[in-house]
Amino acid sequence: MTLVGVGPVGVGEVELCVDAVGDPARPLVALVAGASSSMDAWPPALCRSLADGGRYVVRYDHRDTGCSTTGPAGAPAYDGGAFERDLVGLLRVLAGGPAHLVGVSMGGGIAQLVALRHPELVASLTLVATSPVGGVGPLPGPAPAMEQWLAAPPPDPDWGDRQAVVEWLLAGERAFAGPLGIDEEQAPAAARATFDRSHDLAAAGNHWLVIGGRDDGPAHDVAGIGVPTLVVHGTHDPLFPLPHGEALAASIPGARLLVVEGMGHQVPPRSTWPTVVPALLEITGG
Repeated sequence: MTLVGVGPVGVGEVELCVDAVGDPARPLVALVAGASSSMDAWPPALCRSLADGGRYVVRYDHRDTGCSTTGPAGAPAYDGGAFERDLVGLLRVLAGGPAHLVGVSMGGGIAQLVALRHPELVASLTLVATSPVGGVGPLPGPAPAMEQWLAAPPPDPDWGDRQAVVEWLLAGERAFAGPLGIDEEQAPAAARATFDRSHDLAAAGNHWLVIGGRDDGPAHDVAGIGVPTLVVHGTHDPLFPLPHGEALAASIPGARLLVVEGMGHQVPPRSTWPTVVPALLEITGG
């Protein structure tokens, strides 16, 4: 197994920080994090499990997170389509051909858009804790406790106080997790890594200022996705309740739905890996 390590990759007007593990000759699996999340959302042990299964695993920092190009907090100089363009550019640099996309939350939305608009770049989709980008009727809103949290989230920490930031990040993880909870060893390590690697943690909030913005392209319909697709959704997702995952899987031709008992709106926690990792290796085997 070859550990490629971390480094910048120029994509359009930005540099994206990329981490890759595994043999570059194997099928490429690109992990796409959610809104305001850096690559640290994807546990290194999960990446290693996929690499040990014969995959070349790439994770990256979205713009305004981690070590990628970061602008002023509160003043994003881009629109919501930038995340899709960044992934398309990254895939063209790294793969030059179809790659397997694994996206969580916003990352799942980005992956759907790339599959619809650039199918030549996508070998398969795995959509985790996400919702259809279009073509599906009304779906239930967040759970009441989640609505309250979204309406009155915890105040921002002192961004220079490492422990305060770590605790703030973990509080957010717990708010979105299901009964399975978070990995109490991995999650703090990821939060510390996010603090230590980020140019400006406050700038990650720029994502919330641009996602869901105007899109002048054609209307989206997930029924047009033509690649093998796995939908992974928790029974206790407080942001996108299970009907979102069910509708997504029902609308994409041939998609498989993997329902994870007790999982919330989160990257699958370690306790689910005995089920989730084999499913990921199966869908990314081509």
